[in-house]
Amino acid sequence: MDSVPRLTSVLTLLFSGFWHLGFTATNYNCDDPLASLLSPMAFSSSSDLTGTHSPAQLNWRVVATQGRYGSSDWVTSYSLMFSDTGRNWKQYKQEDGIWTFAGNMNADSVVHHKLLHSVRARFVRFVPLEWNPSGKIGMRVEVYGCSYKSDVADFDGRSSLLYRFSQKLMSTLKDVISLKFKSMQGDGVLFHGEGQRGDHITLELQKGRLALHLNLDDSKSRLSSSAPSATLGSLLDDQHWHSVLIERVGKQVNFTVDKHTQHFRTKGATDALDIDYELSFGGIPVPGKPGTFLKKNFHGCIENLYYNGVNIIDLAKRRKHQIYTGNVTFSCSEPQIVPITFVNSSSSYLLLPGTPQIDGLSVSFQFRTWNEDGVLLSTELSEGSGTLLLSLEGGILRLLIQKMTERVTEILTGSNLNDGLWHAVSISARRNRITLTLDNDAASPAQDTTRVQIYSGSSYYFGGCPDNLTDSQCFNPIKAFQGCMRLIFIDNQPKDLISVQQGSLGNFSDLHIDLCSIKDRCLPNYCEHGGSCSQSWSTFYCNCSDTGYTGATCHNSIYEQSCEVYRHQGNTAGFFYIDSDGSGPLAPLRVYCNITEDKIWTLVQHNNTELTRVRGSSPEKPDTTTLDYGGSMDQLEAMIDGSEHCEQEMAYHCRRSRLLNTPDGAPFIWWVGRSSERHPYWGDAPPGVQQCECGLDESCLDIPHFCNCDTDKDGWTNDTGFLSFKDHLPVTQIVITATNRSNSEAAWRIGPLRCYGDRHFWNAVSFYTEASYLHFPTFHAEFSADISFFFKTTALSGVFLENLGIKDFIRLELSSSSEITFAIDVGNGPIELIVQSPSILNDNQWHYVRAERNLKETSLQVDNLPRSSRENTEEGHFRLQLNSQLFVGGTSSRQKGFLGCIRSLHMNGQRLDLEERAKVTSGVRPGCPGHCSSYGSICHNGGKCVEKHSGYLCDCTNSPYEGPFCKKEVSAVFEAGTSVTYMLQEPYPVTKNFSLSSSAIYTDTMPSKENIALSFVTGRAPSLLLFVNSSSQDFLAVVLCKNGSLQVRYQLSKEDTHVFTIDVENFANRRMHHLKINREGRELTIQVDQQLRVSYNFSPEAELRTARSLTLGKVTESLGLDSEVAKANTLGFLGCLSSVQYNNIAPLKAALRHFTTAPVTVQGTLVESSCGSMVDSDVNAVTTVHSSSDPFGKVDEREPLTNAVRSDSAVIGGVIAVVIFVIFCSIGIMSRFLYQHKQSHRTSQMKEKEYPDNLDSSFRNEIDLQNTVSECKREYFI
Repeated sequence: MDSVPRLTSVLTLLFSGFWHLGFTATNYNCDDPLASLLSPMAFSSSSDLTGTHSPAQLNWRVVATQGRYGSSDWVTSYSLMFSDTGRNWKQYKQEDGIWTFAGNMNADSVVHHKLLHSVRARFVRFVPLEWNPSGKIGMRVEVYGCSYKSDVADFDGRSSLLYRFSQKLMSTLKDVISLKFKSMQGDGVLFHGEGQRGDHITLELQKGRLALHLNLDDSKSRLSSSAPSATLGSLLDDQHWHSVLIERVGKQVNFTVDKHTQHFRTKGATDALDIDYELSFGGIPVPGKPGTFLKKNFHGCIENLYYNGVNIIDLAKRRKHQIYTGNVTFSCSEPQIVPITFVNSSSSYLLLPGTPQIDGLSVSFQFRTWNEDGVLLSTELSEGSGTLLLSLEGGILRLLIQKMTERVTEILTGSNLNDGLWHAVSISARRNRITLTLDNDAASPAQDTTRVQIYSGSSYYFGGCPDNLTDSQCFNPIKAFQGCMRLIFIDNQPKDLISVQQGSLGNFSDLHIDLCSIKDRCLPNYCEHGGSCSQSWSTFYCNCSDTGYTGATCHNSIYEQSCEVYRHQGNTAGFFYIDSDGSGPLAPLRVYCNITEDKIWTLVQHNNTELTRVRGSSPEKPDTTTLDYGGSMDQLEAMIDGSEHCEQEMAYHCRRSRLLNTPDGAPFIWWVGRSSERHPYWGDAPPGVQQCECGLDESCLDIPHFCNCDTDKDGWTNDTGFLSFKDHLPVTQIVITATNRSNSEAAWRIGPLRCYGDRHFWNAVSFYTEASYLHFPTFHAEFSADISFFFKTTALSGVFLENLGIKDFIRLELSSSSEITFAIDVGNGPIELIVQSPSILNDNQWHYVRAERNLKETSLQVDNLPRSSRENTEEGHFRLQLNSQLFVGGTSSRQKGFLGCIRSLHMNGQRLDLEERAKVTSGVRPGCPGHCSSYGSICHNGGKCVEKHSGYLCDCTNSPYEGPFCKKEVSAVFEAGTSVTYMLQEPYPVTKNFSLSSSAIYTDTMPSKENIALSFVTGRAPSLLLFVNSSSQDFLAVVLCKNGSLQVRYQLSKEDTHVFTIDVENFANRRMHHLKINREGRELTIQVDQQLRVSYNFSPEAELRTARSLTLGKVTESLGLDSEVAKANTLGFLGCLSSVQYNNIAPLKAALRHFTTAPVTVQGTLVESSCGSMVDSDVNAVTTVHSSSDPFGKVDEREPLTNAVRSDSAVIGGVIAVVIFVIFCSIGIMSRFLYQHKQSHRTSQMKEKEYPDNLDSSFRNEIDLQNTVSECKREYFI
């Protein structure tokens, strides 16, 4: 044997009087001592450290252990194995891992262990792992349990049992089928039954997994073609017992294999399972053909087989007439097959001797593995015939025979052989022919014309090579094999692997003999959210593609939890996926985020957004419409519950169609909400009040009624309002029963679900004493745990949160001013992850922390610093078991408490309401001020951060930009003659609530500074972009000359003019250009397009006066312009101006947004547009853009139902058409009059339908369509 010490001592107990032994402290009356009743012959032990055998002189008591009496010999830890036959052992596992039992600390004390689940076996093996270093291995053991009785049937792969019913048809609404089995093969039918109408139930092994086919009265579904209803288990052909339980009530089925249960709903038209004549067990016999079966029969043993309370095997043993027995025996045959396991991918090997110098070669064996690569067999052939290497490479079997002087002989066969199934391999070389057979399919070298003479070698290395051999003795170009082998034959002779274990045959290293310890690491599948699992021998991998999640176990959502978070990241309006519970079970939901300056609205549209006409409905024949929001109710509820406010608009247009039948009648119309409850209130009425909006403010058409439609008028009217009681939203169904009378009709529309505010993202608390903390229920996260939050503090250290178990714990803390520590223990010893920040973290700024632990790794992320992570061990304890309260801001010992703020605490996707808990906790205050100190920089272009209780707001009043972050340009198209003049001398506010301090009161003294910025696009020169007037003689002008050069002209007096010309390119090139003019005192800087920079100092004699007015485009007043400016002013400016700013004033924004309140005058045509759309195109061909809060473009239902709901009467229709025509003519005449009267004061809103002359008709129609939709959207959302 190898000199490396291996398993030092193994104690085996044979319970010869029992077929199976059940020992557990949990079974009722199953606690009898068993080992003490056995004879000494029932005990055996393996070799000790010296390699000699020693008798077991022990007074056995198990699963209680003691050391050797009166000695220093005791075992401190051990594991258990069990077997039915004394071969093919199975390791005792807990938590899906090999369990290690704590042993003794001295020779006399007794240590008991209660097993979590019962074990039935004739043989029990104790494997000492550690012992007293001052002594040797010594154990006294006792087993407590009881006898185990069972009825067993053995199926040889050609036999079956038939259970015939007393009547022709067995029809059941409920079924319970239970059994245990052990299998020799990976395929085979365990039982089957079917009916003539398509009903069938079949349980079969398919590649080592159990597949259940179940169908109820569905003639289209046949066993031969249908996919299984459910598949469970893995590696079930391991010759160990597995339990099965099938419970069916109607279509609902629970399918359990060992400890894993799958719930599903079966197909079919009825709830009854109709089986004709009989049930078959072990195979599916062909009627009228004895011994013929439709599928492969089961080969193995079945015990305790019950069908709806009937013990099938007991009936067969007693030869009852209901049972037909075909070659079935009632004792389980136990083939003496000894598997071995190659444990280590670098050092495992098995050396077996062969007969050298035989002309030819014959080797065969079976293997199973999860690894794609590994050496299976290597041998040096005799007589110089080369080396032979058999290996797995990429899941393909490769046979390579290579000689020093001749070419390589290579055979490739098979694919995906790392599937965990047993595969049979045979190599045969006879009479110059080499054959490699895989699973009974032979393969030979392609087009082999060379004579290959092979002589067998003397040593065969399986799985790998020893470290001390040369390459010629054992060839191992890739890593060693990890997996199981069995049934090894060399030269047609079986090899006794027990002799290898005992040291009398061959040699080995890092093997488990008499045990196949393969484990399916994808069962159960720890890849979350639909991630697909793959595995190697030692670990598993998750493929998260197309799941919407990421991470080692697909635990983390790639989407944010609300529109508020998207806005905080700098996003603007658009469609997004939100994942309301983060890493929780709910899938992401597609929504529209309307991110505005004030509220962030989340919109979820449903499938019926149009105005829907209803006729002919009655209580007997109601008109019912169900709304689909594209997501589950759980998703919608999570979004609603996490919002501050939600609403849904309800509009009902009616003519002789009553709504709620107020004041006292039963409602004719109702809607259904989230809990499937009917609600008879409408619009803005509170729940339980059967009224509409007009009933609340007493403005209905008829006072006794509480809804306009309840007046039952012949003319059209409507009841419209918003539902806002969150517990009832969303509307899932509307039912109308009142349009069956003469001339009765109605139309309804239900708007999208709209919510704003995130109740959790800004949910914060302040801890102001070290002894204070918040407590919450225990954090349950056995397999995956993620924790995220924001914090800010000035303290040097403090614990953010802590949760304890008996041994396990989890803790996150600020361990120093620049260090975050995440500590966790799942039973294998504590793990600490530390993130060190290059800058201090106690700077009173918000910082983000995210800690995660899953079966693959533990990680810690702080802000955008490098992530700290550590791989977790695949063995040992892996369940995080906590049982105390969760402490936030402190610990159970009330030491090392946190001083500062914690915000937006999420644990496994669940949001903890910190503020609500803080309201009833001393030392903690709800909320935390100072958001702008951390996030003020997110407001751009002069925007000011305004503090709110829940977050912050960017005030864009003094910025030429707008939008949630003051980043959206405000721009407009100027036509020939368009003029925008802003009076600078008067301190008018720009908005209704504009602060007087925002606009300075100007005097004639020289201003200290002057800051001007604008962007422009034009294709026309000469042009006047900007004109700032200081007096009748002084001005500042920005001019595009005829050659396209840009001039900045300062005229300080009639004799003192400064002209700065930039002629690096033609600026009238239909591209966007940016101009900045900054003057500090007498120092002037001009910058064009972020690159070109001109600097100039005015002389001390230069007289700079305060500006009185600013004009964009054409100057309409006679101000004594010089010739160059006058020439450019002929048409003014034709093109697009954007983001114009003069000091703290935005004149163009004021003209477009605050025309009625700002001191601004507009002459000519000014159309709001996007300058970006004009680049490299006709400057006039610009699509008008309007603000909109509805992305869905729905028609405004508040208009009368013109075109949407028409009367069938042609006469009435004609009258209505004439009336509408007269009205529109009147409106047209009035509009013409107002147009002429207001020509000098038109805004962009008044000019939406006027276009430059060169716009083609199709483009005008497109703009008309966009404007119509936008108008409707605006009217809807304001």
